[in-house]
Amino acid sequence: MKKALITGITGQDGSYLAELLLAKGYEVHGLKRRSSSFNTGRLDDIYRDPHERGQLALHFGDMSDTGSLWQLLYEIQPDEIYNLAAQSHVRVSYDIPESTGDITAIGAIRLLEGIRKTGIAARFYQASSSEMFGSTPPPQREDTPFHPRSPYACAKLYAHAATVNYRESYGMFACSGILFNHESPRRGETFVTRKIARAVAHIKFGLQKKLYMGNLDATRDWGYAPEYVEAMWRMLQQDKPDDYVIGTGSTYSVKDFLVAAFTHVGLDWQEFVEIDARYFRPAEVDALKADPSKAHEQLGWRHQVELPELVRIMVDAALQDLADKSSGVLKMVDFHG
Repeated sequence: MKKALITGITGQDGSYLAELLLAKGYEVHGLKRRSSSFNTGRLDDIYRDPHERGQLALHFGDMSDTGSLWQLLYEIQPDEIYNLAAQSHVRVSYDIPESTGDITAIGAIRLLEGIRKTGIAARFYQASSSEMFGSTPPPQREDTPFHPRSPYACAKLYAHAATVNYRESYGMFACSGILFNHESPRRGETFVTRKIARAVAHIKFGLQKKLYMGNLDATRDWGYAPEYVEAMWRMLQQDKPDDYVIGTGSTYSVKDFLVAAFTHVGLDWQEFVEIDARYFRPAEVDALKADPSKAHEQLGWRHQVELPELVRIMVDAALQDLADKSSGVLKMVDFHG
């Protein structure tokens, strides 16, 4: 039985990756931060009582704590390590740039050094980001120059470059997945796609009057998160380590997502949306579009869910969540048109 360690397991990608690896027969270990409230909601369907023996184990630790990370590496002796932990909100990274750098950038170094110092034979995956391309014109692929436009993107670029450096310097099996935007009903509520889906549901239920947005013209390559964790796993199954761009190759604006979400429930978005300058970034990333041809050819990976279906998935999940909270009286069929 292979053993995997996932940092950021309580997040969107971590929870989907844990499900995938458990289905493949892995013993999965996850790093979770200490919190005064439960922060494992995304793992409810696969988590078991720690007193029972199971294939999923959660460990307290922190990406800023070298000792706890190295101790876990030594004790678990994982075959695969997936570093998904980060302060991952781009806008927030302007407010807490030092913390973003410590967790997102130096956190990766702590893991890479841990692998080197403990001598474990683990394959390493680094969650890189399309935000590293920044203002570089699309489409973007593995050899496209980087031009980061936020503290978050700078931190991700540091971690990405460090992964390449450790691979070349020490012969580590270290890969980076340069993932473009990938969404799901498990996306954090402050991220724009989940913010839109949640607001549409609340407006449809009469629980919210307005949705305040920032830049509607930015275009992104949006995919479905459960499909993207499959690409992560495939990278670590290759004969040689390498870096891969993962995306759909299609772009839509924030406005496109917004219009599709409101249209799905029969509402006119212009009646409910207002622009608030506080949601604009100091330096905008105008357009991101993946060229995933290398992943197609070498990993055999291709996306299936396009943006219109992704919008429906996220809005319907938000509607169902509110229906469940209102004792299930409303039926899904009542939500449309």
